[in-house]
Amino acid sequence: MVDMRGAKRWLSTREASEYLGVTLRTLYRFIDEGELPAYKFGRVIRLKEEDVDSFIESARITPGTLDHLYPDRSEIASKDGKQEG
Repeated sequence: MVDMRGAKRWLSTREASEYLGVTLRTLYRFIDEGELPAYKFGRVIRLKEEDVDSFIESARITPGTLDHLYPDRSEIASKDGKQEG
């Protein structure tokens, strides 16, 4: 995001982790694994708000892609049949 003067908005690691709703440890993992760009200025790490927003959009789940989280319906039916008998 750009403020009214055209300057980029920088986030501290704490601000970025709170913005994403993750722990600092998870944020550092995203950075270390190259999933989220970050910049080191001396001993300080900063993230561009626009990069964090892009990271959020890239993590969006496409509907219908979470089938692996649900047991196979035929498996449920066969288990139900075994329990009755």
